[in-house]
Amino acid sequence: MSPELLSILVLVVVFVIATTRSVNMGALAFAAAFGVGGLVADLDADGIFAGFPGDLFVVLVGVTYLFAIARANGTTDWLVHAAVRLVRGRVALIPWVMFALTGALTAIGAVSPAAVAIVAPIALSFAARYGISPLLMGAMVVHGAQAGGFSPISIYGSIVNGIVEREKLPGNELVLFLASLAANVVIAGVVYVVCGGLRLWKRGAVDGPVGPVDESSDKSGDVPGDVPDGERAAAGGNAVATTRLTPARVATLVSLLALVLAVLVLDLDAGLTAITLAVVLSTLWPDDSRKATGQIAWPTVLLICGVLTYVGVLDEMGTITWAGEGVGGIGVPLLAAVLLCYIGALVSAFASSVGIMGALIPLAVPFLERGEIGAIGMVAALAVSATVVDVSPFSTNGALVLAAAPDVDRERFFRQLMVYGGIVVAVVPAAAWLVMVVPGWG
Repeated sequence: MSPELLSILVLVVVFVIATTRSVNMGALAFAAAFGVGGLVADLDADGIFAGFPGDLFVVLVGVTYLFAIARANGTTDWLVHAAVRLVRGRVALIPWVMFALTGALTAIGAVSPAAVAIVAPIALSFAARYGISPLLMGAMVVHGAQAGGFSPISIYGSIVNGIVEREKLPGNELVLFLASLAANVVIAGVVYVVCGGLRLWKRGAVDGPVGPVDESSDKSGDVPGDVPDGERAAAGGNAVATTRLTPARVATLVSLLALVLAVLVLDLDAGLTAITLAVVLSTLWPDDSRKATGQIAWPTVLLICGVLTYVGVLDEMGTITWAGEGVGGIGVPLLAAVLLCYIGALVSAFASSVGIMGALIPLAVPFLERGEIGAIGMVAALAVSATVVDVSPFSTNGALVLAAAPDVDRERFFRQLMVYGGIVVAVVPAAAWLVMVVPGWG
C-alpha cells in the first residue's frame, strides 16, 4: 500500500473513532499526525508541526475571547436589539441581513475569515436570543462571505484571476464573481427554507426577546422571553438595562469597530488584534474578563488545530498532489473535470480554499489547452466547489461559526455542521460541473 493511500485511510479511521467513541477528533488527529508523520513519512517534530495552524489558533482564541467579554458585559444584547430595530422587528430578515453584510465586506476586499470573524459572533448571539437555528445563521454568514468573495477587487477574486492570467488561460472576472454570487444565494435560499426560515415570518414584528434567554443575568440585561418591553420595564427595569449604553459597553463597541477598521483598512491580523483589544478591556473591567476566559472555545480549538495539523502532514507527504495528479491524468476531460471539482471541495473542507485552487487550476491546464473543456466555466466551477464547503467545521469559517455560537450543545452543533458540510461536498461540485463546465463556457 502506498504511503499516500495509507495516510488517507488513517484519516478515515480518525473520523470513525471520533464519531463512535466521542473522543475529541483533534486529539486523535494529533496522534495520527505523530504516527503517520513519524513512521510513514519520516518527518521530525518540526515537519509535523509545519502544518499547525498558528494563525487560526490565535484567531479562534482572540475572537472568542473578545466576544465572550462582549457577552459578559451585555454588548451583544445591545447589538441584538439594535438589529431588531434596524429591520423594524422582522426577525425573519436578520439572516439575510447577516448574509448581505458579510457579502459586502468580502466584496470590498475583506478576507473571508476576517468577515466571518466580525459578523458570526453577533449573528449567532442573535440566533440564540431569538430561538433561530444556529446552523441556519452560521450558514447564512459563511455563504454570504463566499457570495462576495470573488468580486474583481476581492482577495479571492484577485488571487484566482492572477492564477488564470499566469497560466495564460481565458478568463472573465465578472463571470467568476456572478457564478459564486449566484451559487451562494441559491444555497442560502435552500438552507433558509430547510432550517426553518419561513417559520420565522409567522412571528411577525417583535419588540423584544422571544426565544431562549438566560433569566439569571441581571447585569447583561437578559430578561424572560415573550414579554413586551413595557411590561419588562415595569417588572424590574431589565429591558432598560439591556438597551442602556454603559461605559463598558461603549468601550466594547469601540473595540469591535477598531477590529473592523484594523482588519479591513489597516490589513492587520484579526486574531492578534482581537486578543489585544480583549486584553485592554480585561484590564479595565477584570470582572468581565474572569467570566470570559472560561468561554474561550478550547475544545473547538483543539479539534480544529489537530485536524489541520494532520492535513498539513498529508501535504508534506505529497498526498494531495498525488491525488490531484492521478485525476489530471484521466483521458476523459469531462470526467477529470468533475473529479477535480470534488477533490477541490473535499480538501478545501479541511484546508485553505485559495491554496487548493492554486494547486488544482494548474493541474487542469493540460486538458483545458485541448479546447474540449471551457476554461472560464472550469475555473468558476473550481472556485465555487472549493469555497462553498467553508461551512465545514474543519475550515476556518466553519470553525469560527462553531466557536462563536453561545449557549449551544457544541458537540451536536459540530455534527450538524459536519453533516451539512458533507452534503455540500457531495452535491455542489456535481451541480457546479453540470451548470458551468458541461455547457462549455469559455
